[in-house]
Amino acid sequence: MTAITNPAIPLAPARPRLLRPPGVYRPQDDTWMLANALRDSGMPRGARVLDLCTGTGALAVTAARHGAASVIAADISRLALATVWANARLRGLPIRPLRGSAAAATRTGPFDVVLANPPYVPCPVPASGAARAWDAGPDGRVVLDEICALAASLVAPGGYLLMVHSAVAGPEKSLAQLREAGTTPAVVAARSLPFGPVMRARAGFLEAVGLIAAGQRHEELVVIRADRP
Repeated sequence: MTAITNPAIPLAPARPRLLRPPGVYRPQDDTWMLANALRDSGMPRGARVLDLCTGTGALAVTAARHGAASVIAADISRLALATVWANARLRGLPIRPLRGSAAAATRTGPFDVVLANPPYVPCPVPASGAARAWDAGPDGRVVLDEICALAASLVAPGGYLLMVHSAVAGPEKSLAQLREAGTTPAVVAARSLPFGPVMRARAGFLEAVGLIAAGQRHEELVVIRADRP
């Protein structure tokens, strides 16, 4: 993997203050890395944007504030979608919630810009409840694989996908799948961070299956951009 690693990269300077009820994914470092990548991406004013796995809608709000004409905020959680609706309504932003996965979003696309901060933490058992916001199967790729496979259906010609995930979930696989889907992908940002609570609790499993080295307690987060010619 060719990565751009710079631990000094600042996180987003202007983080929107959002409603977040219990059970909805809290925006974290991966969220703000992706927000920074969006700001640096040259998104055209008037763009049509899709925010997959939206959670509170932090990225949808960022896109709308930076000139998107419309934003579809997709999630499988009804509580997350109610939260997005409230956060958008409070700001008068053109954000529309959509319940469903990447496959459901293809029916409303394609989009000029697709944002994705999907679940990517490897988990030995199927995700349930609030853990669906981060647990993503034994290799962390249940949702990543779907997004990569559908990239060309989601992204309009001339548009691009921005997606963030941990190196534990295999950025090389994402890059290869995105190429196979007909896009031109590259890692545009990377940042090494200590494990958060979920990864610390999962460290024993990750070591046992060889996804991290013995004693490793940090991960690299990467942002991948995939352009559709």
